[in-house]
Amino acid sequence: MEFRRLGRSGLTISEISYGNWLTHGSQVEEEQAQACIKAALEAGITTFDTADVYANTAAESVLGRGLKGQRRESLEIFTKVFGPTGPKGPNDKGLSRKHIVESANASLKRLGTDYLDLYQAHRFDRTVPLEETMTAFADLVRQGKVLYLGVSEWTAEQITRGAELARELKVPFISNQPQYSMLWRVIESQVVPACEREGLGQIVWSPIAQGVLTGKYKPGQPLPRGTRATDENGGANMVKHFLDDRTLTAVAKLEPLAAEAGLSMAQLAVAWVLQNPNVASAIIGASRPEQVRENVQAAGVKLEPELRTAIDEALGDVVERNPALTQ
Repeated sequence: MEFRRLGRSGLTISEISYGNWLTHGSQVEEEQAQACIKAALEAGITTFDTADVYANTAAESVLGRGLKGQRRESLEIFTKVFGPTGPKGPNDKGLSRKHIVESANASLKRLGTDYLDLYQAHRFDRTVPLEETMTAFADLVRQGKVLYLGVSEWTAEQITRGAELARELKVPFISNQPQYSMLWRVIESQVVPACEREGLGQIVWSPIAQGVLTGKYKPGQPLPRGTRATDENGGANMVKHFLDDRTLTAVAKLEPLAAEAGLSMAQLAVAWVLQNPNVASAIIGASRPEQVRENVQAAGVKLEPELRTAIDEALGDVVERNPALTQ
């Protein structure tokens, strides 16, 4: 495993992070989920990412059980707040002071830890003054419950405003967690430059484009049974916009490039996002331990400029670059 600093902070994290978005507490049984966490630890992953909204809080509990007994100081545990949890009452969502404070305390209990290494605003809340949100986060930092602050899927303008308030409050605002892959590059033109300017690093999700960049979906062929694309409760809606024949035909052109580089398609995809110097870590998920063991081998891989050019030529105009699609 290789390690990188997150933004301009002193926090070092593993190049490959383990996330349990669509798996733990929902798709994957407890025993299998724990096997995946164990595989991540054995592979040298130290950074674990989750959110209270995943499986309506169940994913945090699964991760907490999986990390129990590990040396806490050797781990970086990240979670997020924003989405609706619990009975989904009027204060069970968003970035109000009430929801942030109550959610943080509940996440700490589920994860079995006294503090979070990184607490992230899962989305931007346009219904709450940003000053209220950032002050609530700052108070958690001063209480020792949170070490660093981050966001997920914020626009460049929102990140800039958040960073300005963080400086005024004198709290460490260090990361953004966006979707990023060979096929989805919407952060490159605006979000990445803003983050570089403000000292934030990227912790990217879906580097394999919901499994599309593994090559398992073939143009003109039925979707494989048991995959995410056929599971309405496990992310089918998220992957469907990558499943047109035009995109899948372009992805198929990556197979000889991966083979020539001595990488699997998944390894090539993960390694590709890590070539961006503003990316500190790529989050991988897994429903089987062997997926973890395969994908961690992308750590430390350097892709030659010629290979990256060949990737761009293979994918052509199926790549999405519109910055307005930042959620």
